[in-house]
Amino acid sequence: MERCDWCKGNELYIKYHDEEWGVPVHDDRVHFEFLVLESMQAGLSWITILKKRENFREAFDNFDYEKIATYDEDKIEELLNNKGIIRNRRKIKAAINNANEFIKIIEEFGSFDKYIWKFTNNNRIINYYKEISEVPAKSDLSDTISKDLKKRGFKFLGSIIIYSYLQAIGIIDDHKDSCYRKK
Repeated sequence: MERCDWCKGNELYIKYHDEEWGVPVHDDRVHFEFLVLESMQAGLSWITILKKRENFREAFDNFDYEKIATYDEDKIEELLNNKGIIRNRRKIKAAINNANEFIKIIEEFGSFDKYIWKFTNNNRIINYYKEISEVPAKSDLSDTISKDLKKRGFKFLGSIIIYSYLQAIGIIDDHKDSCYRKK
């Protein structure tokens, strides 16, 4: 069984690739989890985030955006002292800020899911690549969404982070052509 090259040789990568990457997400909590994890990953490897994912879930109240929106300075200090997560003040504060903005989008659109999928008219973008090296780091779509999120007050979610997020939640399918997960 052939997989995308990036996940070979690591059980966490294989599990993520086989069970999550590119699978359409329609649950707002999962959307928020991926937005936080992708922003935490900036400047680091994804395997670092996968290794810490359960610690993040525990530290960030299972990515309950309503709880996270209420985090105060004491909670920020607690998170900064948690060795099981990425302890970057700007990223932690961005997660709290983004929880508040996430709630505003839900209030406006009924769900974050409706908001994010409207950018593709509820369609998936299935790209065809022979090699993973052909996959871009960003696209016009990720540029558009990133700009819209920034305009709405989101932080730490540039076009490259958004492209990775779109891959994670299945709006973009970038499995290489020979991968058994290619739809």
